[in-house]
Amino acid sequence: MSSTGSGTTSSVMWFRRDLRLRDNPALLAALEDGTTTALFVLDPAIWSSAGPARRAWLAANVLSLAERIPLTVRLGDPRDVVPDVADGRWVHVSAETTPYGRRRDEAVGERVELVATGSPYAVGPGLVRTGGGDPFQVFSAFARAWREHGWSEPAPAPASPDVREGESDREALDLLRRAVDDAPVELPDAGEDAARRRWRDFRDRALGAYETERNRPDHDGTSRLSPYLHLGVLHPRSLLAEVDAGSTYAKELAWREFYADVLWHAPASAWSDLKPALARMTYDEPGAASDAWREGRTGYPIVDAGMRQMASIGWMHNRVRMITASFLTKDLHVYWTLGARHFLDLLIDGDVASNSHGWQWVAGTGTDPSPYFRVFNPVTQGLKFDPDGDYVRRWVPELRHLPGSAAHEPWRSQVGYEHGYPQRVVDHAAERREALARYEAARR
Repeated sequence: MSSTGSGTTSSVMWFRRDLRLRDNPALLAALEDGTTTALFVLDPAIWSSAGPARRAWLAANVLSLAERIPLTVRLGDPRDVVPDVADGRWVHVSAETTPYGRRRDEAVGERVELVATGSPYAVGPGLVRTGGGDPFQVFSAFARAWREHGWSEPAPAPASPDVREGESDREALDLLRRAVDDAPVELPDAGEDAARRRWRDFRDRALGAYETERNRPDHDGTSRLSPYLHLGVLHPRSLLAEVDAGSTYAKELAWREFYADVLWHAPASAWSDLKPALARMTYDEPGAASDAWREGRTGYPIVDAGMRQMASIGWMHNRVRMITASFLTKDLHVYWTLGARHFLDLLIDGDVASNSHGWQWVAGTGTDPSPYFRVFNPVTQGLKFDPDGDYVRRWVPELRHLPGSAAHEPWRSQVGYEHGYPQRVVDHAAERREALARYEAARR
């Protein structure tokens, strides 16, 4: 039993990346102590570093949680706020795994008793190791060990959480409400009920065809659950309980856990190359071409469709994320962190582990890299995965007059540019040769 100090409740549940009531072992642990104060701290360090879309999505889900339980919302540095609210009581949390989160919790833990139960992952980062005790460097081997390790069943939902509301900061609540009102994108429905509805719809409608449909940005063949998983509105353990551990969908969840594990062991890899093999690579300074990339005006339809989708809804299909990342790093020869930061500014599912290591997979500097000499061809990729041009026409209105696959190659049509679509900023074939030349020079 925790110490009650001078407070009126016996413990604190500090919500972070676990904004849910169901399948939340940390919340159950807190409730075992009796009446609980449910706390969310609006951390200026996190708030100021996120783009308006990410802030709006976080705010929407915090406010959704506040509709379900009495939630104390405070604004300030958690190192000060949490001890103040705890007032000598134990503070229950889901273990944090990001570099910033680990540093923050270490600092808070010097002033209060933090009790960590569970994490945002089915298997906590650092728990899956090779036979020699080392972290895995290759995804396929990690995935096998991850499945063999296994995970617990989803935790039960508390029947009627005994939560007592504390005093919230009006400024914090105002910031959250304004963020939602000023959202630059149309947000999905927030909260765990919406997340579970989305899961059930995908499970019943599209899970059976996921292995083939997941690469088609023109179809609604993915779960679109990454924004909910990012904030812990839904736990991956809940999904794994309903799918085969060897399925393609489970494998995609394993990628998320693999990247979290990589970041756990190599925190510096959030913003620097995990592997030094390309340390001598030369890159170009960002300029007009990278601006065109950000704006979705490169002249390559599948690239521009993806960048405009992200700017419009705060989400981009994963296949197109790889295509757009390859274009920046291989066609424009820009160091990957520029793209990774831009994605984090706009994506509501922006997760530092998945984002940075996904970029490094494409750039060829990370674990399990797509070799630097593998360069995505934006035209053939578009023709293969958006064969009828529907995805391009949805997001690039200047090309809606071109039928079928012609939308991927407007330069082949006499009327391809009559609605203002831009000319190509670079010649892909030439830039591919340049990328290969730089790769060879760096390897030497």
